[in-house]
Amino acid sequence: SGPVQSQMRFPSGNGSHTPNYSVYSGHYSQVPNKAAASHLDNQHRASYYPTYYSAPAQNVMTPSVGTSVLNTQESQQLYNKNPPRPAGSAEGPLQGAISSASYLHTGAQQSYSAFSDHYSTSVSSSVASQGFPLNSDHYTMPVVSSAMYPNVSYPPAAAGSVYGQAFTSQSLPAVGQFKETSTFSSQSTSVPHSLQQHVPMGYNTTLPTVSSSQSVQDSLCRNLTGSVAKVNNQINTGGVDSSQPVHSVSQSVPFTKPGAGISASSAVISSERTLAPSLSSQTQSSPSVSQSPQSALQEGMQYGGYVNNQASSAPAPLSSSSDDEEEDEEDEEAAIDSSSTTSSASPVLNNYDALEGGGYPETRSVTSSPVPAPSVPQTSKASKPFGYGYPTLQPGYQNAAPPTSVQPSNPGHHPGFQHYPQQYPGVNQLSSSLGGLSLQHSQQPESLRPVNLTQDRNILPVSSVPAPVPNLNSDLRKLNCSPDSFRCTLTNIPQTQALLNKAKLPLGLLLHPFRDLTQLPVITSSTIVRCRSCRTYINPFVSFIDQRRWKCNLCYRVNDVPEEFMYNPLTRSYGEPHKRPEVQNSTVEFIASSDYMLRPPQPAVYLFVLDVSHNAVEAGYLTIVCQSLLENLDKLPGDSRTRIGFITFDSTVQFYNLQEGLSQPQMLIVSDIDDIFLPTPDSLLVNLHESKELIKDLLNALPNMFTNTRETHSALGPALQAAFKLMSPTGGRISVFQTQLPSLGAGLLHSREDPNQRSSTKVVQHLGPATDFYKKLALDCSGQQTAVDLFLLSSQYSDLASLACMSKYSAGCIYYYPSFHRSHNPAQAEKLQKDLKRYLTRKIGFEAVMRIRCTKGLSIHTFHGNFFVRSTDLLSLANVNPDAGFAVQMSIEESLTDTSLVCFQTALLYTSSKGERRIRVHTLCLPVVSSLTDVYAGADVQAVVCLLANMAVDRSVSSSLADARDALVNAVVDSLAAYMSTASNLQQSMLIAPNSLKLFPLYILALLKQKAFRTGMSTRLDDRVYAMCQMKSQPLVHLMKMIHPNLYRIDKLIDESTIHVNDRVVPQPPLQKLSAEKLTREGAFLMDCGSIFYIWIGKNCDNNFIKDVLGYPNYASVPQKMTQLPEVDALSSERTRSFISWLRDSRPLSPVLQVIKDENPAKTDFFQHLIEDRTEAAFSYYEFLLNIQQQICK
Repeated sequence: SGPVQSQMRFPSGNGSHTPNYSVYSGHYSQVPNKAAASHLDNQHRASYYPTYYSAPAQNVMTPSVGTSVLNTQESQQLYNKNPPRPAGSAEGPLQGAISSASYLHTGAQQSYSAFSDHYSTSVSSSVASQGFPLNSDHYTMPVVSSAMYPNVSYPPAAAGSVYGQAFTSQSLPAVGQFKETSTFSSQSTSVPHSLQQHVPMGYNTTLPTVSSSQSVQDSLCRNLTGSVAKVNNQINTGGVDSSQPVHSVSQSVPFTKPGAGISASSAVISSERTLAPSLSSQTQSSPSVSQSPQSALQEGMQYGGYVNNQASSAPAPLSSSSDDEEEDEEDEEAAIDSSSTTSSASPVLNNYDALEGGGYPETRSVTSSPVPAPSVPQTSKASKPFGYGYPTLQPGYQNAAPPTSVQPSNPGHHPGFQHYPQQYPGVNQLSSSLGGLSLQHSQQPESLRPVNLTQDRNILPVSSVPAPVPNLNSDLRKLNCSPDSFRCTLTNIPQTQALLNKAKLPLGLLLHPFRDLTQLPVITSSTIVRCRSCRTYINPFVSFIDQRRWKCNLCYRVNDVPEEFMYNPLTRSYGEPHKRPEVQNSTVEFIASSDYMLRPPQPAVYLFVLDVSHNAVEAGYLTIVCQSLLENLDKLPGDSRTRIGFITFDSTVQFYNLQEGLSQPQMLIVSDIDDIFLPTPDSLLVNLHESKELIKDLLNALPNMFTNTRETHSALGPALQAAFKLMSPTGGRISVFQTQLPSLGAGLLHSREDPNQRSSTKVVQHLGPATDFYKKLALDCSGQQTAVDLFLLSSQYSDLASLACMSKYSAGCIYYYPSFHRSHNPAQAEKLQKDLKRYLTRKIGFEAVMRIRCTKGLSIHTFHGNFFVRSTDLLSLANVNPDAGFAVQMSIEESLTDTSLVCFQTALLYTSSKGERRIRVHTLCLPVVSSLTDVYAGADVQAVVCLLANMAVDRSVSSSLADARDALVNAVVDSLAAYMSTASNLQQSMLIAPNSLKLFPLYILALLKQKAFRTGMSTRLDDRVYAMCQMKSQPLVHLMKMIHPNLYRIDKLIDESTIHVNDRVVPQPPLQKLSAEKLTREGAFLMDCGSIFYIWIGKNCDNNFIKDVLGYPNYASVPQKMTQLPEVDALSSERTRSFISWLRDSRPLSPVLQVIKDENPAKTDFFQHLIEDRTEAAFSYYEFLLNIQQQICK
């Protein structure tokens, strides 16, 4: 089955090529990004949209779902849970854990030879790459185009690729008991025996308990004592059961999972935040140290079930080296550098086991003898006012008493610095600087103004809905992260989970971490300053106790300021660390230095897999793809190492030898699709610059090579298997173009759509995959740092629900072009061309990982997006692109009464296309409130709706579309009922909402009428699934246009309301209601649906407008398929084109334009977006409000 390939072992695992692997029983029967039944799960384990994830545990309680939450005092909303049953409870439906992915790869094969000199065959390290060494003889560090700060070279953390490593994904998380509700809750399920993971012998599954929790100050004390990683690479024993042996770490021995050696209990109450799938602490047990050397080793500073930034009371994931090595990647960052050392500093550690560090040394572990804490002055437990203790005023230092038992690690610092006793100022003292921050004691804010929804019909703003501004003082507000990158559903965080439950609103984050930025501070310093305990990056919301110490804003640990950080490269001054760019910008990017790189990062590798069956040739997409590649070949992100390859397939698989020196490309055909192999592995992926002429020859020839083909079958599965084999040694990006249902070989599919059921108002079936082949393939690709992007150009049903799995689990993208035909559907052809230009030239990050940290007391329990969860809070992204969005659900596990501010920080570690290891960090700060009205005042209605949309997609797949629709309606009913219960003097006949939520019912109605969730209208199954895919992966700003389009009148654009953009005058017409009552036969209207623009022309529209803007003399002469506006030398034409260009520039993928007339077939699509009007199967907006009011008054 093909030539045997030589083997070479890499210390990082890079180069693992062979697809041979063994799996455990039930290996892929569970969704990889969702280790267990969570809110939106039911018994369908192989569900399609599993990208929300819950923290693992051994004893799992599965929730039940009922029918109503309204007016039930103890009812739990879609994000709320009751405490789980204790360990050993007979009712627990599942004991044990589930392993969702296990990779046992053999030695590496077919490496890229350029890096062969960098690896030793005698070392077997599992650490991933951190970037490229500056002294490499075949690489030159590129100049950073962004704003650079001099004198910087940031130490990276262990990270990078995970080539050739053994991977086992997270175990099944604990899921708390729900009260019966009809909102987003999970149904009670039983997990088959095949899904249960066998716990290895030697693991301790007993659950000792701790009776009480320690204070925050006690946590700090424990951090400062024997919880630091030991010398000589010994494992830190913080959080390790004292009865278990501690093993030293050898660099030549593979690491094991971070959780080994920990015994944790649900009864452990930590002052640190723990990540769990429920809103209460979960019952769990973690394995203890076994006698096997591999299972006994720990990661550096004990992770003890490290969850986000919390102590070992969090669940310890039952995963193997995938967790370790991804943790190595993100701590990232790894390098525990001198910057992160505190006064209890340990000697410099010399391997990545210790360097990775990250895990809270402070831990509420269950030990036979607790670690004594040094005497540290206890600080007041009184809640601090908003903004207190943060560097908002000169000189930027908070006078707080330092820990008396510690000395600064910097030898040059005099030990006898002055102690500043700290007193929290009272309200009188703070009123001048922090006045107006208390919502309760000031005049009612606009966001709380009551709105009578049934009477006030004009609730839509004139312009787009802005993100609410957090109620912080002006200094903190200026420093806060942009809502375009980081947004919370509640800008006022409830103090307790009980308060959140009362509000009946979801708590979560919407992220756009890799978006294109015009200004990005790039830090190239020699020191990355991070918290010694929780590994938080220093940010604008830390507090400086004095020049030499800073307090972490997430875990409150006091850290030393390293000597290098005292110098400010911007001002060239010394002694003002609070003015460093890292502390003045909430979004920064660090460049990781080569000091911690174990091998070069992967090159940019692009593989194109093209369908060349008869159906594909007829559609004509090959011409567009090849032409776009020829135009953008030199613009592909990369450097001198960039590699490219091509595979085509019909009933066979064709490879192309593009080796430098050939006179023309060679086609190599493999007809044995049941045993696919690579005919010439060394020459199928070639250097782009060395073989550019051969590549151009192939792209020019491809469109005509298959014009006479009669092959109607599609062997997509075997082609993907070949692509995986080809990409495994390096990782990279696979771009798949498919035009029909796969019909041959592995992964073949059969049509599951019944056209007669497209308009059904009942059950919508087949939203999940028909086979797990594509999911397995995606898991394999993710393990080899390879993402799969799918372009589906189909005129018939192609089972996107199954095919999309290849992208979903590998952090890829999905592009869908229904009814695609180059000549018959020019709008789709134009869209493909524009999308490819963006796709081929946009920025890309390889071998990425992302972690979200938050203030202790908060926890993350569910993730949404395209990725794979390697550990409880670490997302693996084989590729990351600027157009990808993510969402997370959160809960409040501990009361936030001791703080007035909470912070969230996301860190994205990736390898740039130029071979740099970079870390992009975003930090968001929000106030904590204690009253229900303040919670409503800070509600971000768009973020709430987008998070609910993600949850509803999961519910649709795991349960049913009807359940998801009911849950969306109940979300409105419950929140408005809860708000009305807090207001006085309200008549029962009125439907009142706070101003912050006045658009909530409208947006939910719009969501119910979208293709993803609508019923009673003809909706193709692939169209519905694609809409769901978009909701799971789009950033908020683009998702909202898809949910609720913007409608403008454009035939009377005036100069009064304009803006100036790049010497261009852009009109700003007001938004119109999405109702036919706003359309007039004398007007012209533009509807912005995100991916498409509709221009509707009334029959009696002014001929001057038609002539000047459309280029035709009258209405009758306007063609049916008009997709572009001509450039006419007229003021109205210039205004209209300027406005449309401005809208297009606000999004990455350029939307197509379609002119609509009354007799145009596309008129139906246009009118379906008028969501305020009644349809045969759906309420009008006013009817929907009456229905909401009726349910509230029941």
